[in-house]
Order: sequence, then structure tokens, then C-alpha cells
Amino acid sequence: MLSVETQNFASLQLVALDKLLKASIMMLVILQGHAFCLAGLFLRDIYFLYYWSKQMPKIKTNRGAAKRFRRTGNGGFKCGQSHRRHILTKKSTKRKRQLRSPATIHPSDVRMAARMMPYS
Repeated sequence: MLSVETQNFASLQLVALDKLLKASIMMLVILQGHAFCLAGLFLRDIYFLYYWSKQMPKIKTNRGAAKRFRRTGNGGFKCGQSHRRHILTKKSTKRKRQLRSPATIHPSDVRMAARMMPYS
């Protein structure tokens, strides 16, 4: 067990180290062009802010579009055809077979699909 003086000295060292790291990381974050108010934050919060400031921004993929479209080799998008879910008894076998093949989305919609799926 540590004595009271040793415990106090150890806690003072941690506080000094914490202040030093806060000041140095604050300078790094300000130099990176990000203005954060770092007063009263814990060391782990400052580390998180510094780590976050170094990351490039990410764009989320629209999950509904990712399940419906696939990118083709030429830059277009293919999708499944409609009218194959129910009321199939009145449709001919030829019609149902031809609906199996994927369709391409209209050229006017390609830009919208590409925006929803930036990493495809």
C-alpha cells in the first residue's frame, strides 16, 4: 500500500500529465483547423476528438438501394423486375421466365442511384 504522500504525488503527476496532454492536443486540434472547446474534458474524450479530426468524412450507402441495385461493368445499374411476387397463376410461363432476367434502370435514374450508392 502506498503512503499518503506517494498517493498525492502520483495524483499530482497524473493531473500535470493530463493538463500537458490537453494543452498539446488542443494545439494540434486548433492547428488542424477544428475549433473545439476542450475545457473540462477527460483525456479519452480529447483523444477521441483528435482521432476524429484526423479521419476523412464518410458517406453512408442507402441500404434500400444497395438491396435493389447492382452496378454493371459499364457504369449502369441493374435491378430485378416487378410483377413476380404474387398473382402468378394468370401469368404465362413465358412471361414469368422473362421476368427473371435483370433489367437496367432508366438512364435518367442512374445519377440518383449512383448518389445513393457511392462505393459501388
